[in-house]
Amino acid sequence: MGIINRTPDSFYAPARHASVDSAIDRAAAMVAEGVCIVDVGGVRAGQEGEWVDAAEEIDRVRPLLTALRRELPELLTSLDTWRAEVADACSGLIDLVNDTWQGADPELLGVAARTGAGYVVSHTGGLPPRTDPVSVAYDGGVVADVLRVLADGASRAEAAGLAPSQILVDPTLDFGKTTLHSLALVAATGRIVDLGYPVLQAISRKDFVGETLDLPADERLEGTLAATAIAAWQGATVFRAHDVLATRRVLDMVASIRGDRPPVLSLRGR
Repeated sequence: MGIINRTPDSFYAPARHASVDSAIDRAAAMVAEGVCIVDVGGVRAGQEGEWVDAAEEIDRVRPLLTALRRELPELLTSLDTWRAEVADACSGLIDLVNDTWQGADPELLGVAARTGAGYVVSHTGGLPPRTDPVSVAYDGGVVADVLRVLADGASRAEAAGLAPSQILVDPTLDFGKTTLHSLALVAATGRIVDLGYPVLQAISRKDFVGETLDLPADERLEGTLAATAIAAWQGATVFRAHDVLATRRVLDMVASIRGDRPPVLSLRGR
């Protein structure tokens, strides 16, 4: 899952695209690098930066999603939003609703079900959208809380009419979590996989990687790829990534070591 942000202030500058043409060019490059899904966002995740209302968010994302359907019709598209109004305005243009704020808008799941889109169940500890975590703690531990919330959210999605294959579960690293929480959740990816739904891991260049290694966003690739390999080995199947080519190569290598993908060549020693 490649990341394209229609925001002027997202934390990683290379993912920002001011124009639709620039975003389309990047999406086409991602396809060549091995991407399967492109996730389009119109609002910065954290509390820094300007407030963006629903009308502005729609103006940012809908023209790009329309262009992606026209220019790259085989590409799966995902919309990163917590607002039902925004998803409804993009009906017919998206294959997946990436609800990154744990159902903050209770109508959003219904939009996904009504339009036939898939749905991402997330865990943010109950924080409102665009709230950075402060003094976060979970009774019983973060892994147990994440497993409970994701299982409950997936059950609600099934009750709304989505098939299990349309439901992704995402532990939502950094959102409502300390760095130690996010590290524990990467290590516990296998337990999330055991819930029985496809697992999305959004690791790319996040703050928990930066704090672990004391690095700024533009120097977090190696840490991101290490965490990606660990999560992939345990069975996560979708990875939200800024660095598509590097991530694709890591995932292919992990899959080959696991025995899920044959090597492209096997000539050595013959």
